[in-house]
Amino acid sequence: MLRRDDTPSIFRTFTESSYQGIRDPTLPSVHGIDVAQRHQNGSKLSRVARTRQTFESDTETDVTTTLTAPAEPSSEWPGPLPGAEPLPGQLDRWLAARGAELVAIRRHIHSHPERSHQEFETAALIARELAVAGLSPRLLPKGNGVICDIGEGDRVVAFRADLDALPLQDLKDVPYRSTVDGVAHACGHDVHTTVLLGLGLALAQLAEQGKLPGRVRLIFQPAEESIPSGAPEVVAAGALKDVAAIYALHCYPQLPAGLVGVRSGPFTAAADIVKVKLTGPGGHTARPHLTADLVHALGRVVVDVPAMLDRRIDPRAGVSMVWGSVHAGEAFNAIPGEGQASGTVRILSREAWREAPELITQLIRDVVAPTGAQAEITYQRGMPPVINDRMATAVIAGAAGAALGADRVVEAEISMGGEDFSFYLDHVPGAMIRLGTGVPGSDKRFDLHQGSFDVNEDSIGYGVRVFVHTALAALSTGAF
Repeated sequence: MLRRDDTPSIFRTFTESSYQGIRDPTLPSVHGIDVAQRHQNGSKLSRVARTRQTFESDTETDVTTTLTAPAEPSSEWPGPLPGAEPLPGQLDRWLAARGAELVAIRRHIHSHPERSHQEFETAALIARELAVAGLSPRLLPKGNGVICDIGEGDRVVAFRADLDALPLQDLKDVPYRSTVDGVAHACGHDVHTTVLLGLGLALAQLAEQGKLPGRVRLIFQPAEESIPSGAPEVVAAGALKDVAAIYALHCYPQLPAGLVGVRSGPFTAAADIVKVKLTGPGGHTARPHLTADLVHALGRVVVDVPAMLDRRIDPRAGVSMVWGSVHAGEAFNAIPGEGQASGTVRILSREAWREAPELITQLIRDVVAPTGAQAEITYQRGMPPVINDRMATAVIAGAAGAALGADRVVEAEISMGGEDFSFYLDHVPGAMIRLGTGVPGSDKRFDLHQGSFDVNEDSIGYGVRVFVHTALAALSTGAF
């Protein structure tokens, strides 16, 4: 049985009309009716769109898609890599046949990015694709995310992908370049989303064959790139009900496609924001003794506070405090009456992260006090560190070895970047891995959060294979 109706009632069952009722009417529809909808019996989408039909057919032969298949790569992806175990239920053959379609979906999402908290059209696209596969996707309360259960069972294994794009200009000269000015999928969330969709479609095939030994939950989350981020809202909405373990992946262009990076323990850092506003009476640079020298005070904050922090926190905690913005005054001969500095605090230790706000606030006050300036300090929590669970990491590492070959699973480096997958790990054990997206043998190097970022699209198929093996392994183990 594919449909599952006992997901928490706060989620809305997806229909075309329900989506139209909750999307933000002030925002333009970026996907439109020419893409991201299915139609029946080979009819043209424009005709279906005019009649606003909802999905009724469960069989693959009754539906087609209007997403344009790319000219490259070829319509079939490479099969399992040497040393890999085949997927059950003829899924390798199925995945190869659906490869071009998944790439087309990724390219469509890439060319129609949506910023954090505004992922209404992307969520609707995903919900439609899942509905066509015979599943029962549910929109998050705001309509900008999707939850979907597959299979039956009291114990749930969850997988999460993020939907949002970054406020960056897409600099690539490719047919699927962003059509939204100043917004781009420069962090690979379009790939994460497509991989998770591919997992859902593949597991739907297994469930129909009676070969899915439990229940899997897909979580398509909004607003990973913002602070506050979307994960706490998803958790508060009940997405982790009955979940025993949760998994995710992140694009990693430093690894070639076909490899994954795995690490137990600290994986990414906590990421918080610190803002300091100093005020004073101002004055002439010839008479600093008659006023509070704000530029000098800001300099002490910027230099001394990180240095003092290094001596107040265990060096094994992995603390990095870096200022990204400092500003005070305009005239060369006038001491300003106001100045600001803002930066980030990144920490690998959860214990040190809990202590950081009070400690850093006090350090700033102690440094500023002798200068005579007044300090207003804002410490904004971002997200905790991602600490991969040991057993969950072992499960996904073994599954990745089965999916790709044992020699294609490497040790991942620790990143000081932030990831709100950590909020899920506050509640259930889980693990995140890095998905290689680089082009093997190529001198062209991409990095995350660059306007030129792109991926080797073969990585989508590898990601789906890893997730399918992980789902089956996690459902079969009694560790959780």
